[in-house]
Amino acid sequence: MNLRIISASRRTDIPAFYGQWFMRRVHAGWCSVPNPFNSKQVSRVELSPDRTLLVFWTRWAAPFLKAVAELKERGYRFYFQYTLVNYPAAIEPKSPPLDRAVVAFRRLAEAIGPERVVWRYDPILLSGATDHAFHLENFARIAKALDGATRGVVISILDPYAKAARRLDRLGAEQPEFKYRAYDAEREGPLMQQLARIALAHSLRIQSCAETIDLTAAGIAPGKCVDDQLIREVFGIDVSHTKDKGQRQACGCIASRDIGMYDSCLFGCTYCYATCSFKAAGANHAARDPESASMIGQHRVVPESRLGR
Repeated sequence: MNLRIISASRRTDIPAFYGQWFMRRVHAGWCSVPNPFNSKQVSRVELSPDRTLLVFWTRWAAPFLKAVAELKERGYRFYFQYTLVNYPAAIEPKSPPLDRAVVAFRRLAEAIGPERVVWRYDPILLSGATDHAFHLENFARIAKALDGATRGVVISILDPYAKAARRLDRLGAEQPEFKYRAYDAEREGPLMQQLARIALAHSLRIQSCAETIDLTAAGIAPGKCVDDQLIREVFGIDVSHTKDKGQRQACGCIASRDIGMYDSCLFGCTYCYATCSFKAAGANHAARDPESASMIGQHRVVPESRLGR
């Protein structure tokens, strides 16, 4: 089937912060997406239910639950990648408290089915305050709280981009207990094995995300977030198996079109790769216009002959 897979979005949390804009674009049947590296290049992306499959990325779906019901009514096919890590506020200063996040996760799973809500324990940040003991207790606690609400969990080890590394270095200098350390396969191997055992105990398929480190010996296979196998299993659709060339080499995701924009998420996670400036993100969100064709700003679509595909 010739479907366009829409990522909504690796660049920001659309369900948490831009749901009203997204649904306006659903009603319109399309949205504008500027090239993140050249805002003068703007593409028109179609959002019709018969030709679109949506992959949402969020850590707070509560504001989006009414939209979920409407998307179902309109016949859209979609699933969620849902982040729950529960780090201390020094790392995740504005994430919802775990108890509220679990309630929202479970309500979403009740609405669309647990096979369509994938838990992300991502990224695994190692520091004095977030050591093996922290991750084992934390992972087990969340897995228990999500019993029956999901079928799988995705993990990845922190691989900080330059902008995130600078924030993490500042945090470690100010609060040494949060100084992050690089992954060591021999030292961290037992942690990965125990996470896999916890997942198995809760009937969760555990996979890694864009991971260059081979975790198969620990029982963690490489996974795909935009996943042709999951789409086939859940929706009965055989989509293109072409790897997304716009993602990292280790990423197994199939090709998709992202409609989000960088510097727009308000959660302020220290490890965030999609935000250069939290101040800019706040300003962009404050200036948003739900009536705009693009998520942030007013971007005019290029002529038909130059549309992005």
